[in-house]
Amino acid sequence: MRHSFPTMGTVATIDLAGHSDLAGPMAASAVIEAIERLFAEADRRFSLYRPDSELHRISQGSLRLVDSSDELREVYASAIGWRAATNGAFSPHRPDGIIDLNGIVKAWAMDRASRWLESVGVTDWCLTVGGDLVFSGEQGDGSPWTIGIVDPADRTKLLCSLLLSGGQKAMATSGSAERGDHIWLAGSNERAEYLQVTVVAHDIVTADVLATAIMSGGEASRDQVTEGWPVDVLTVDRDGNLTATPGLVGALASNPRSS
Repeated sequence: MRHSFPTMGTVATIDLAGHSDLAGPMAASAVIEAIERLFAEADRRFSLYRPDSELHRISQGSLRLVDSSDELREVYASAIGWRAATNGAFSPHRPDGIIDLNGIVKAWAMDRASRWLESVGVTDWCLTVGGDLVFSGEQGDGSPWTIGIVDPADRTKLLCSLLLSGGQKAMATSGSAERGDHIWLAGSNERAEYLQVTVVAHDIVTADVLATAIMSGGEASRDQVTEGWPVDVLTVDRDGNLTATPGLVGALASNPRSS
């Protein structure tokens, strides 16, 4: 069963594999409703574009961070920790000082959803939000989940496909090809070195944050990430050159650009 819904300025899709442990269509509907509700709550709390959200009120000075909800302070603290871990390549602050949790909150909501699915015994599923995804188990026919990575030079084509299996995993892609150079660059970088960065990890927050950090910090951040975290990375530079870690190369199902 597949269901899509708008959220956080993008589209989320939940795939529930046919052999997942669900007690019929009503149970699947309940799962979908719960997932939608979780994302709606996150958007109401963290959106900078909703005047009633906590984060917007903080940006306007009508709510102090110390008086905000436990959830908001939890996400902010996590973002601060990632800023330290990535030597500033990832940051929850805009250049003007405004707190902007857009770089982590989508992944945080996806992680909450994945934990909830696990807690209620749903074993085989894939959740995609704006191109980032987290999955568990297998597809309905027992095969691994096949994941496509969009070609930054042509958004109508795939750069490659990956066969991902072995428990729960996550993949996040960060890039400038679709939304322009929207990522704040670290250090003295004046222009992003990469058009696109994809990170595969065991949880979506790690994948999403590190993909953003590599986009922001360039090759130096890529080397720090691949040396410091058990993740796989695929980068596409501005000349179209690709680099990939061995684990990601091993997961390749096809490479349309090389065929």
